Amino acid sequence: MPEPVHALAHRPLTPQAVAEFVGLPAEPQIPEDAVEEAVRKRGWSWEHELVCDALTTGHGHVLCSEAYVPFGRPDARSFLVFGEVYPDDPHDEEMSNGPWLFPCMDDWQNQPGWSGARPATVEDCEEALARAAQAVTAHLGRAPERTLVSDAAVVTGPAMTHRIWRIPALTPGPDSAPTPTHALILGPHADNGPYGYLTHLQLSCAPLSCGPDLPPAQDETALAAWIAAHVDW
Repeated sequence: MPEPVHALAHRPLTPQAVAEFVGLPAEPQIPEDAVEEAVRKRGWSWEHELVCDALTTGHGHVLCSEAYVPFGRPDARSFLVFGEVYPDDPHDEEMSNGPWLFPCMDDWQNQPGWSGARPATVEDCEEALARAAQAVTAHLGRAPERTLVSDAAVVTGPAMTHRIWRIPALTPGPDSAPTPTHALILGPHADNGPYGYLTHLQLSCAPLSCGPDLPPAQDETALAAWIAAHVDW
């Protein structure tokens, strides 16, 4: 029987949205007094309710950066939320968290272009992740290097699939070989706003220097730790 979740809201990723997100670290840094104009010209807007100190992109996803403003910061981790999940919590059989978590899910589902399902299943979440992986693969032109079913970086909720790509600097020197500098990690991550009770479905971009070398595919414990090191701050 499919494993249930209380609610799922999502807006699918597209290759265009992935390309924009992946390109942000290589953009020129923007002076503080020019940030508002840059956000306006992109058709973006500030978002402080769904994710604190975040931005809503022109593609309708929510972007948060360790550097607050994501433009031209290759040293900063960032993530792009395209889905939100209210997992089943076995410690909350009376649904005491429902009266405040369902309104949070309403806020996600009511964003332009987002849709939702209540109840939903983990399989529905996995389908959303698989479609997002197709968008990443379409942009990068290659499949992920690692695929792992894990609850790494999730506080409450089921294990789901994480996929990892490594990407080179977008502006390498003219005589240099493309060397991987960043990781793209697609999968679930705790929504730290409502204390981890909700789960993001997100695409993360992080410098590879956040952790050791990418572990081998068979070392699932090391891979889970590697994922957490690159998506948490």
